Amino acid sequence: MLTRRATLLFGAVLAATPLMSMGAWAQDQGLISIIVTDPSNPYWFTEGEVAKATAEELGYEANVSAHKGDTNTESNLIDTAITNQAKAIILDPANADGSVGAVRKAVDAGIPVFLVNAEINQSGLATAQLVSNNAQGAALGAQQWVQAVGDEAKYVEFFGNPADNNAATRSNGYETVLSQYPGLEKVAEEVANWDRTQGYNKMQSIIQANPNIDAVISGNDEMALGAIAALKEANMLDDVIVGGFDGSPDAVEAIKAGEMAYSVLQPVAVFAEEAVRQADHYIKNGEPMVAEEKQLFDCVLITPDNVDQYTAPFVLEGMSN
Repeated sequence: MLTRRATLLFGAVLAATPLMSMGAWAQDQGLISIIVTDPSNPYWFTEGEVAKATAEELGYEANVSAHKGDTNTESNLIDTAITNQAKAIILDPANADGSVGAVRKAVDAGIPVFLVNAEINQSGLATAQLVSNNAQGAALGAQQWVQAVGDEAKYVEFFGNPADNNAATRSNGYETVLSQYPGLEKVAEEVANWDRTQGYNKMQSIIQANPNIDAVISGNDEMALGAIAALKEANMLDDVIVGGFDGSPDAVEAIKAGEMAYSVLQPVAVFAEEAVRQADHYIKNGEPMVAEEKQLFDCVLITPDNVDQYTAPFVLEGMSN
């Protein structure tokens, strides 16, 4: 399935009238509930809106809600989906362990759950878990980072939300590559919870303690962009190389401006659409469309060399799943 379809769907979302956004496309096939983390982040916004547009294209009513990383809110949103007799739930889980109960509750109510972006630490509950290949993406990013930085540097790592398995997977992927270079010295590692403001504040503190850093490697773009803002403020950005992960629109602009060396693009527009298509198949056939519960979608690099091929949020020309 080409991401060109996801591109068109996302464009349709942005152009949709209020009437359409209220479900005018629905054809009485029932409700698909879509629960994301926080749509103020462009990654999760894209995830929710592409899933919603796909569901409406297939004839369902669809709504998007957000738990903002809170498992109690997530549980309440699952309750609402059950009360509303949703045909399926598309969920970006709040917590690898803490979301297991919410998923089980939906499954016990007879509603199939399709997880996107993040995993839970239990198999056999969700019909499918569709996620970026974070280990592959981290290795790809670390290799690009070394190419930009060289094999001797003092560097900082920004770590995402520890409750999300993706944070550790990416960090471990970085370590696997960077540990091969004895001249690379990690002088600080900070948890900034995928957040730009936390990245900015943590970077300010790091600069005070380590004013001679050469590079930053980040678990996502938002933390990297926060670090870039702090480095610019300290007049240090020209001497520090920063690498990100997500492929967000703001990261793309930073790459174009020469402020970010690269970003590892997660194909969220691909797997958000694919999750809904698999849900549609399950609703109509009573069995999974894909036999494997866990499905990995490879990441790709965005660099100054190909940044002009970025055609829509989280879509690079020629991508496919």
